[in-house]
Amino acid sequence: MVAAGHTQPGAPAARPSFVLGMLCFVYVLNFLDRQLLAILAKPIQDSLRITDSQLGLISGLYFAMFYCFIAIPVGWFADRTSRVGVLSAACAIWSGATVACGMAANYTQLVVARMVVGFGEAGGVPPSYAIITDTYPPGKRAAALGIFNLGPAIGAAAGVAFGAAIAERFGWRIPFIAVGAIGIITALVVWLTVREPKRGATDVGGPVPAAGVPTEGKAPFWPTVRMFVSHPTLMLAALGSGATQFVTYGLGNFAVLFLMREKGMVLGEVAIWYALVLLVGMGGGMIVSGRVIDRMVRKSRTGYAIAPALSLAVAMPFYVAFVWAPGWPLALALLTVVMIFNYFYLSASVALVQDEVKPGQRVLAGALLLLIMNFIGLGLGPTWVGFASDWFAAQGDPNGLQTALYTLTPFYLIAIGLFLWLARRLRREDFGQETEA
Repeated sequence: MVAAGHTQPGAPAARPSFVLGMLCFVYVLNFLDRQLLAILAKPIQDSLRITDSQLGLISGLYFAMFYCFIAIPVGWFADRTSRVGVLSAACAIWSGATVACGMAANYTQLVVARMVVGFGEAGGVPPSYAIITDTYPPGKRAAALGIFNLGPAIGAAAGVAFGAAIAERFGWRIPFIAVGAIGIITALVVWLTVREPKRGATDVGGPVPAAGVPTEGKAPFWPTVRMFVSHPTLMLAALGSGATQFVTYGLGNFAVLFLMREKGMVLGEVAIWYALVLLVGMGGGMIVSGRVIDRMVRKSRTGYAIAPALSLAVAMPFYVAFVWAPGWPLALALLTVVMIFNYFYLSASVALVQDEVKPGQRVLAGALLLLIMNFIGLGLGPTWVGFASDWFAAQGDPNGLQTALYTLTPFYLIAIGLFLWLARRLRREDFGQETEA
């Protein structure tokens, strides 16, 4: 990836709403490209004759191997160059690879194309986190990140509505090609219209660096990595998010297949009703979570941890009921509630990590957060569900995928425990600061 040279580092970020809107649209494409495989799983399985295990690997571990680990050097590079340039180059790469997915003639070609999609998408989210943080001040960041994090909801909903409807009429390949072409055009628009904000421009009282990192100059790579993995607050946020994503990605990558295979939906119904669930549930959760977290954090930083812990506790029984539901209308109603409360963790963890590190570390710190939580969630969650589904089916279970989804439930408890642990630590840190004052 090559950074853009047209921007001027240190120039003030113009039109914050426009910048946020553009970044959100790129995230929509990022997630839409990623979710097309899950949305069109059944016709792809029928065409290329792949198993649930193979589907889990290609949407999980194989994708995450590139998406997670490439994000680290990309984050380091973006912290030293143009974050906007890295973002636009990344968008062009993953969009071109999405076109290649639509042209894949067999499983091996699809695997290679998806790996390149992962490589490109590694440069999408971390630079965006840093651009938003340097565009919006504390007290408004979680809300801005909440709007940005509408990208997955809108992208998934658009992917379902567009992908399923087009695939039903023209086949599963056309949606990949069309979405990839839109992404290539969007990459050029980002390059031409989004300006590079000054690092630390919106920090009140200057940046507050984490322990062990120099306060001047650009943050060095290995000291920043060591700081992150040795910083309990950052690691608890990452691990809690990873446990949550084990559920969200494990479910998300098999939800359409589950609804069609176990609940009796067809692509036309998926295109309408499941798309609405994603838009209302996930989208509503992203908007509400950002505002709730900003309000809670004004009183205490423990809000970064209490909000996701409570939301997951509410979501868990509805998730179990969704998997159990005898028909798709009831299942979708229950899933809407699950979606609303499953995603409070994202804005909370991102805002906490961005607040904890100094401006020159923000892209790399965001990449490290994504590495940990996505390797656990995106890499292992779908892989687990795919292998568990095939294993239960081999044991004679006629509803192997349903049983596999039940096995995600304990990860709710793990995530809740980690976020409560984080809340306890944040409370101690705040108490220590008050004592010193």
